Amino acid sequence: MQVIQEPGSRPIKIWTKDVEESAMQQLKNTAKLPFIHKNGVVAMPDVHFGLGATIGSVIATTNAVIPAAVGVDLGCGMCAIRLSLKAEDLPDNLKDMRVSIEREVLQEHVSDNRFNENSNWYRKNRSFFRSFYDKHEQLGDCKRMEQKIVSQMGTLGGGNHFVEVCLDEENYVWVMLHSGSRGIGNMIGRYFISEAKENLQKYFVELPDNDLAYIPEHVELFRDYIDAVHWAQDYALKNREAMMSDVLSVIKKQLKIDFHGTTLAINCHHNYVEKEHHYNKNVWITRKGAIRAREGDYGIIPGSMGQKSYIVKGKGNCESYHSCSHGAGRAMGRNVAKSRFTEADLIEQTKGVECKKDKSVLDEIPAAYKDIDQVMANQTDLVQVIHTLKQVLCVKN
Repeated sequence: MQVIQEPGSRPIKIWTKDVEESAMQQLKNTAKLPFIHKNGVVAMPDVHFGLGATIGSVIATTNAVIPAAVGVDLGCGMCAIRLSLKAEDLPDNLKDMRVSIEREVLQEHVSDNRFNENSNWYRKNRSFFRSFYDKHEQLGDCKRMEQKIVSQMGTLGGGNHFVEVCLDEENYVWVMLHSGSRGIGNMIGRYFISEAKENLQKYFVELPDNDLAYIPEHVELFRDYIDAVHWAQDYALKNREAMMSDVLSVIKKQLKIDFHGTTLAINCHHNYVEKEHHYNKNVWITRKGAIRAREGDYGIIPGSMGQKSYIVKGKGNCESYHSCSHGAGRAMGRNVAKSRFTEADLIEQTKGVECKKDKSVLDEIPAAYKDIDQVMANQTDLVQVIHTLKQVLCVKN
């Protein structure tokens, strides 16, 4: 860990020597805000440039929250489960399995029984849906929100979201997936980012970056925001649970053999805000591309689709606000990756992985990401590696 502190600013604690200039400036801008906790801003080993605040940062605040730091993919995170299956139980060719998983998780569930108000699934979740519509009509048409919320439940989304089948060091099969609160989370995030900016403009508040617009805890907008964000975080958890259920159903149909999940199942956020207790004070912790790593907490740190991933256990390092990285982190932007690499490069870098190998996922090529092993080496004081996973199948949209 290295510590940087400028005059009149909170310290910045960094778990890597590899920080791009634009990301470092974002960290410095955030550390200047008056409501940042005295322990400062934390940058994880996978830190890189983001909207307002860096991706791969942990921000502790008192009496205020920064919506753009929490982001628009609210509750985005990981889910993983180890199965009783072993490598030899899988077919030699996994293409049919990949295509079947894509069919289940890449399309919105507009026509299936989930959208039927008389279905058991809908009845079970009705109160959860209504708890959002009834409080947040200001976000837009309730019927449109309902359609988005219901039809996107159990779907993956784009970007770096994925579903993977992996093998661990003992050749046990794992299913691992990455997704969040989908369109409704995006709608919530963008609405409150805009409201935060508009609210501060009324009072002529000057910021080092307008995307660091914050909402003070004493205003009604803050309560609305926290309520909406926490609902979106719960939606993200349910979304990952629904996807996991569907993926396991696909695998059962494909293999036609009985299997079960083991006791080790993890479902954790890495884009979220929660009130936590640190340094004898209750503070708002925003993890933007970071996971909670209290002592004994299990977490998931994925590499790119051609690299390894890790199941870890937290060490409870107080300097990091009990946090660790959420993945490898991008080494270059999507447009740069598309211009620098070819489909042939993608095929070479994803050898042994059943996945799309065309232009549609070229921006997700492994070389566009940081070296996951170096990321892990930089945070040995934050987490302990429990399992090392290697992807054999990857679904990306």
